Amino acid sequence: MKKIVCSRRRTFIYGYVAALWLACPPLHAQQSVQDVLLSVEKNNATLKALREETAARQLESRTGIFLPNPDVGFNYLWGSPHGAGVRTDVSVRQTFDFATLSGVRRGVADKQQQLFERQYRVERMYTLLEARRRCIDVVYYTALRAVAARKLDDAETLARHGKARLAQGGVSLPAYRKIELTLAAARGDAERIAMERNAALRQLQQLNGGVAVAPYDDRYAAAALPADFEAWFVQTAAQHPALEAADENIALQKKKAALNRTMNLPEFSAGYMSERVTQEAFRGVTFGLSVPLWENKNRTKQAKADVRAAEYRQADVQQQLYAHFKNLYDRATDLQRIAAAYREAVAVADAAALWQKALAAGEISVSDYIVELELYYDIITRLLEAERDFETAAAELQAASL
Repeated sequence: MKKIVCSRRRTFIYGYVAALWLACPPLHAQQSVQDVLLSVEKNNATLKALREETAARQLESRTGIFLPNPDVGFNYLWGSPHGAGVRTDVSVRQTFDFATLSGVRRGVADKQQQLFERQYRVERMYTLLEARRRCIDVVYYTALRAVAARKLDDAETLARHGKARLAQGGVSLPAYRKIELTLAAARGDAERIAMERNAALRQLQQLNGGVAVAPYDDRYAAAALPADFEAWFVQTAAQHPALEAADENIALQKKKAALNRTMNLPEFSAGYMSERVTQEAFRGVTFGLSVPLWENKNRTKQAKADVRAAEYRQADVQQQLYAHFKNLYDRATDLQRIAAAYREAVAVADAAALWQKALAAGEISVSDYIVELELYYDIITRLLEAERDFETAAAELQAASL
């Protein structure tokens, strides 16, 4: 029974807000919030640049995974003294290293590609979350605009009646001045709200690469908080792009450590060589060995330090994410409770028509009418603010699924 009552109260609030909003339809083609997010993902200039940068960095990571170029040499030597003839040498040599032959370099490149992809997903998530926030703002200001329109209509009606009663002596001049101030405040609020809504739409347009968008959703999606935060966080953390990037960085640093170990192994080369003098010719194979005595000194220690640093960063990201989400969850829970209390108060206090009748009958003064009406609209505004803040917190909790 309580759920039915709450549903009716919510329907009442959104009912007249949506009705007033529909009376002033937007000029642009309308889109759902999901359509807006898809459009932002496609058109956002920052994401376009990041996609190209990611592709370029991934290609760059694949440039050092092959064997070095073969070395071809040719020598033409004049003999001395005169008449000793000439000597010609031809050599072809290929260098091999264990890092390439064992596939360790390729493994590092693969991990780098995956890390670049994870980093792009992090930026994509934050960009779409920002667009989702702006969509929430548009819904909020759309509802607030409807409230302001109704408030302005009430103020204009009061001003007309007050002017007529002032001429008849039924309203004092100070009371009429208060009516005029109330009307001016209502007009200013309506203009300010329209300005804020247009600003939110312009921000959405900027996020959408300059392409205009107009979300048509006049109410929020049914966001639900998880019943068990701890279980929810474990599940969310497993797919959160920021933690995935941190985990991928650990795997990359471990691959680099393995690469550095193989670089401490000798490199060898093999090839073909021929030597020809005036009446003699020599042909055969050549072998070479390069022992890394000094070049790679301390690289293994550095690689181990990089792995530890990556592990500490991953733990830090997880800790910060947990604290941030816990604060958001607690805030959203409180906002949900506050919004429910405001919603109930608005449903109980919906007596604007009765106050107008009481004012017309002289049962209440103009000052009392204005105070009661201001209180009524203030509660509605607080309700809309609480719902917006709740939806913003819930959207951030759900950002990993964008």
